[in-house]
Amino acid sequence: MHTWTDTDSHARTNRSGKLFIVSAPSGAGKTTLCGMVRRHFKDLAYSISSTTRTPRPGERNGIDYFFVSREVFEDGIAQGRWAEWAEVHGNLYGTSAQWISQALSEGRDILLDIDVQGARRLLTHFPDAVTIFICPPSMADLEQRLRQRGDDDEATIALRLRNAQAEMDQKDMYRHVLVNDDLDQAKSELIALIDSYRSPA
Repeated sequence: MHTWTDTDSHARTNRSGKLFIVSAPSGAGKTTLCGMVRRHFKDLAYSISSTTRTPRPGERNGIDYFFVSREVFEDGIAQGRWAEWAEVHGNLYGTSAQWISQALSEGRDILLDIDVQGARRLLTHFPDAVTIFICPPSMADLEQRLRQRGDDDEATIALRLRNAQAEMDQKDMYRHVLVNDDLDQAKSELIALIDSYRSPA
């Protein structure tokens, strides 16, 4: 597999960057896989989303998300600061339009970890983005993962499963679909896929 050198990094400044959009139902392993991709590609820029939800245990502001009030977020909507934004499970999430455009113009490749609603909106602004959807092996497997996480009550799990099915019904809008049945295999497939777009012709 190609490993980027300093020479490669310099050469890529002569082209526009590539935007990689990764989506998946809650519990399918998207966050874990994106973390693995970021550790593999040290120079891959990662857009940190802003959200109105409260931090989960261990999450840090400015590292995992920018945690903002609903008032601040809605002000961003009114001013057009979000390339995409969506309301998911009663919370607002958004991605900075200015940051993406600037990074791409500098030739930087970007990884975005966002939901299906956000991906659809982003594609209206960045139609050449490489879109990747991560699927669980089955809905039964997804339900088991959600329960093992221990973060949600029964009503929330039921809501996440309904939303997961709705998201999976839209997976055909993505250029690539990967099934996360085995984490190591899914990691290898995702890294190889991203590398194929980053490698020079």
